[in-house]
Amino acid sequence: MSWTLIGILIFVGILLLVIEILIVPGSTVVGVLGFGAMVFAIYKAYIIYGTQGGMIALGTTLLLTIGTIMITMRSKTWRRLALNDDIPHRVNRLDDKDIHIGDEGQTVGRLAPSGKACFGDDTYEVHTNGDFIDPNTDVVVTKIEGYKIFVKRKLPVHGN
Repeated sequence: MSWTLIGILIFVGILLLVIEILIVPGSTVVGVLGFGAMVFAIYKAYIIYGTQGGMIALGTTLLLTIGTIMITMRSKTWRRLALNDDIPHRVNRLDDKDIHIGDEGQTVGRLAPSGKACFGDDTYEVHTNGDFIDPNTDVVVTKIEGYKIFVKRKLPVHGN
């Protein structure tokens, strides 16, 4: 086994440890594989190149592992990986005076089977009973369950 192969095993081991920490925490399989690859590489270095070669592999592995973990744990690294966007949407907050069964509004987008509708000056997330309703369609509130507002298409009134 050459130094190149030992180096590749150490690199793969460190990479697997970083994946364990950042991407799949808690699975331990990836971390154990990474740790095993590093231990195997160090073991082979001791067997093939003797104590001096094994100590070089061990020291290099320790320095690279500690350095890599320090880099990944720095706050700047986490800021690049974190979601920094604000989510402007909110759950419907319904007061007794806001919206009632029978109120009429208009869909903002397509309800498939949920979407947004305007009632007066306020926009709410609304749901249908499985129907698909096109944008800019008049709707009427049929049921309110907690924060969920159910609507149906308003039927046109035919004159005599």
